[in-house]
Amino acid sequence: MANIPEYFGSLVFDDRVMRSVLPADVYASMRETIDEGKELDISVANAVAGAMKDWAVEKGATHFTHWFQPLTGITAEKHESFISPSPDGGVIMEFSGKELIKGEPDASSFPNGGLRATFEARGYTAWDPTSYAFIKDRTLCIPTAFCSYGGHALDKKTPLLRSMEALSEQAVRILRLFGNTAVKRVRPNVGAEQEYFLISREDYVKREDLRFTGRTLFGARPPKGQELDDHYFGVIKPKVAEFMRDLDGELWKLGILAKTEHNEVAPSQHELASIYATANITTDDNQLTMEVMQKIAARHGLVCLLHEKPFAGVNGSGKHNNWSLATDEGQNLLAPGDTPYENAQFLVFLCSVIKAVDDYQDLLRLAVATAGNDHRLGANEAPPAVVSIFLGDELTAVLDAIESDTPYLGAEKTQMKLGVDVLPKFNRDTTDRNRTSPFAYTGNKFEFRMVGSSDSIACTNIMLNSAVAHTLRGFADRLEAADDFEDELHGMIRETIKAHKRIIFNGNGYDDAWIHEATEKRGLSNLRTTADAMPHLLDPKNADMLTSESVYTPEELRARCEANLENYCKTITIEANTMVDMAATQIIPAVSGFCSELAETAAKKRALIPGLACRYETDTVSRLSDLTDEIGIRLAALEEALLSAAVSEDVFEASSRIRDLILPAMCELRVACDQAETLTAKKWWPFPTYGDLLFGV
Repeated sequence: MANIPEYFGSLVFDDRVMRSVLPADVYASMRETIDEGKELDISVANAVAGAMKDWAVEKGATHFTHWFQPLTGITAEKHESFISPSPDGGVIMEFSGKELIKGEPDASSFPNGGLRATFEARGYTAWDPTSYAFIKDRTLCIPTAFCSYGGHALDKKTPLLRSMEALSEQAVRILRLFGNTAVKRVRPNVGAEQEYFLISREDYVKREDLRFTGRTLFGARPPKGQELDDHYFGVIKPKVAEFMRDLDGELWKLGILAKTEHNEVAPSQHELASIYATANITTDDNQLTMEVMQKIAARHGLVCLLHEKPFAGVNGSGKHNNWSLATDEGQNLLAPGDTPYENAQFLVFLCSVIKAVDDYQDLLRLAVATAGNDHRLGANEAPPAVVSIFLGDELTAVLDAIESDTPYLGAEKTQMKLGVDVLPKFNRDTTDRNRTSPFAYTGNKFEFRMVGSSDSIACTNIMLNSAVAHTLRGFADRLEAADDFEDELHGMIRETIKAHKRIIFNGNGYDDAWIHEATEKRGLSNLRTTADAMPHLLDPKNADMLTSESVYTPEELRARCEANLENYCKTITIEANTMVDMAATQIIPAVSGFCSELAETAAKKRALIPGLACRYETDTVSRLSDLTDEIGIRLAALEEALLSAAVSEDVFEASSRIRDLILPAMCELRVACDQAETLTAKKWWPFPTYGDLLFGV
């Protein structure tokens, strides 16, 4: 592999390229736009477009596209070539500032929650200069926002940028109160950890459920799963290592800071983590990472599964969203330093997060609500559906001391003694990590572990940024109006801790006792499914907060709620229809065929040895015949549930019907089919088993 620093970002029109190809005044203007939000002049856009086109063509690009993130959860692009006709009958390569700034895709063909009628097609994409353009498949990709003809945001980038602006404005107000007059902007920084499965493409194409839904709808557990904990951090298999090596190379060319890779807990499960960047750029990079993962897997005869629960009985896949706040001067506002009790500024920002998460726990839950992620969050898997914050012993003790107005004596540094002289001695961290916490403080950041592996991290960061911005606004209003800043500050922190300490939990989030305590004693919400969670987006307290911070309009909120519930309904309906098809056309015929073979075998044995019992054949045929009847009954019940759910045109009612009727019917059909699999000869089973899929690479 070539020298990494030389080719890192080689396909990105980043600051290094801009500084080298743009005139000094144009480059300076671009930096002001990126760093300070200054409006971009068309003359600057023309100059940038020309330089961008020349650079892209030199790299082999022939087309450009406005790369955007509609409400589908994946990216979209419409390609245009650089060619324009010349008077002599040939072509020239052109790209204008107008083409750079604005594009026009069809806005009615994407999920829009009713904001666009089918006949109202016009929509716009608008260049986001804060996220660098890049080349993918000989196409110059320009990150853009996406809005309707009426100006409504139809994407995930626009609200994210709005939430970042809101957070920066309120955080700067707080910093001014602490005497910082130099800071201009505060940015949420995010590092994303991406979990995924790799399976053989040969096995993948043989399974209708994987091809249509991304997860296995049937499958009996294999004799071995993850019980021995032998896959986690284990030696990476050669074929997977080759995939990871190629993946790193492609991501590095795109300027994506892929850093850490390892085997995860479940067989065939792996993880990739990246270095921090601003929330906007990390969101773009993660969307691109998921796309590149799937392309690289195909080159190696593999399929990358990004579904949250592709296999029952083993861990599903999440995406940890590591979130922190940093000033444009590089100061991490969530780093406590050596004396967190004395660091009042840190405590203000810490308390703002605690209050925001407590006040808007339902928004954080619904931000990660999908049909796929529902399988993880309520099912004894990291993390539970109840939102709580882990702070660790030291910070919790600091807050307890503040609340009770008693001195904090401090935590004594403990040196780890490993019993082997040659090993280095080091100080133990002042707090352990808690892998069961949905929202854990890990030293200078918060790790939100509820995001699903296929999700865009935009939604989570929109809600988190907005909630913290709104909390900081209230803090700033109060402190700015105070006669005695120090007294008001101390009182505000104490009141916040007392009012919101219910959200802090440092124990085992998997314990059923915690769920009871959280819901019955602390009054925390436990929104198990998307159908339960998503309607809370329109609760007055949530809608008021999000609209007052100018992150969404009321129309956009309603549209997103309906679009997300519609996606939930369609996803489960597709899964249910796939189950019906597989059970009727593959599983029942396979089981019946095996029964016929057993019956013929028994008849032949009896012909040779009259009176032979043939107990195995007889018993197995009897059990499978009963199961076939049960599968038929469960199949009919699922078809009836599908018809019943389809009656409702209201998406809120439809989602409830799907949750209450279709999902239970799917589970019952699966149980019967999986039992039949355990009794059916492997040569008769119509598709690869869990053993084939999980241990086939």
